[in-house]
Amino acid sequence: MTTSFTTLPEWLAYCEQLHPKNIDMGLERVRTVADRMGLRFACPVITVAGTNGKGSTCAMLESILRQAGYKTGVYSSPHLVQFEERLRLNGEMVSADALVAGFAAVERARVQGEVVSLTYFEFSTLAIFDVMRNMGLDVVILEVGLGGRLDAVNIIDTDCAIITSIDLDHMELLGNDRETIGREKAGIMRTGRPVVVSDPVPPQSLLDRAMEVGADLWRVGQDFNISGDKQQWGWAGRGRRYSGLAYPALRGANQLVNAAGVLAALTAVRELLPVTAQAVRNGLAFVELTGRFQIIPGQPTLVLDVAHNPHSVAALAANLDAMGFFPTTHAVFGAMADKDLAPMLAKVGPMLDRWYFTDLPTPRAASGVALQAAWEAQNTRKDAKAQAFASPDAALKAAIAAADPADRIVVFGSFYTVGGILQEGLPRLHATHLSP
Repeated sequence: MTTSFTTLPEWLAYCEQLHPKNIDMGLERVRTVADRMGLRFACPVITVAGTNGKGSTCAMLESILRQAGYKTGVYSSPHLVQFEERLRLNGEMVSADALVAGFAAVERARVQGEVVSLTYFEFSTLAIFDVMRNMGLDVVILEVGLGGRLDAVNIIDTDCAIITSIDLDHMELLGNDRETIGREKAGIMRTGRPVVVSDPVPPQSLLDRAMEVGADLWRVGQDFNISGDKQQWGWAGRGRRYSGLAYPALRGANQLVNAAGVLAALTAVRELLPVTAQAVRNGLAFVELTGRFQIIPGQPTLVLDVAHNPHSVAALAANLDAMGFFPTTHAVFGAMADKDLAPMLAKVGPMLDRWYFTDLPTPRAASGVALQAAWEAQNTRKDAKAQAFASPDAALKAAIAAADPADRIVVFGSFYTVGGILQEGLPRLHATHLSP
């Protein structure tokens, strides 16, 4: 007998207790259920893997393809506030009712014959795929959750793979060096299909794997290039050129690398999904994505960024530095316990004056007190101060109370950190002592 729930929270709670592990690498179980469901997409698929830049890459692809008139479906994870954020259909968040139907379809297939155990991520991925295949989409964009080779997303053969940056993260699952991690990410490549590698110094393992499987490799610096000045930029590669482009609406120098990979991918699949130069221009100009170096004007200025590993925190530090002068920078920070904290704190420490470390609502997280202790162990700044709080919201309230109007507050780290202050919507800050 199949279990049947009528609400999304019921299904999510059910999925959380089905499998003993939060993450169980391997495709055999999830592929068995997908085969029972007959899961296939009748349109081109673009799959995006990498350490950082996946979400931004998917958002830019989606924005350009929508400007070109295509019906798009984008699967990305994790979410910031609502689970429904994980699936965007034509730019809009999926309805809970549609997901309920998807979860029910997965459950029917899962218990058909021999019962298959699925993790929360595997079960929810299949449910989202089921919703997408019934929507008459023109293109499906899939963001890999973790790694590539053994991620549930990889049961779908891609028409074009994009691999963004390769750096050290999730090392307990993917390996301790860039070469090993690169090999895992390379698992999304397919024979004869394009793979765009936008990391300027890719691991050799990635290049070797492309050769082994006979993928059509597109490398930045060889198959495509970017150029530009402070006002505009250009892209050139394999028979196509774009010049005089406005910089992507997503802020930060790192977004140009992501945009270059997006244009390479769209050039590689132009026979399947032709786009005009105007669609490219408009798509880059109008792209939006919460929590990627997102600057919210106000007093003080608020910056949201889901930087949660050394590579992305280094990019955050460079982007903060480029913002100009602020008398004091306050930082709300929460992270998982398995993160490589020392280099993260060292990268961004020189520009953060007041720290507000926070607990997060997941057992995988480090406590605010533990984060503060790690910071104190390596802090060399006599003028920097830190406190710990029970929640991101409490930490942000303390930062607002302490900040002057001309200061800035940076909320960064885990998706739970940024999501924790977005529960009631996007905060607009007004310094307390400016109130009448």
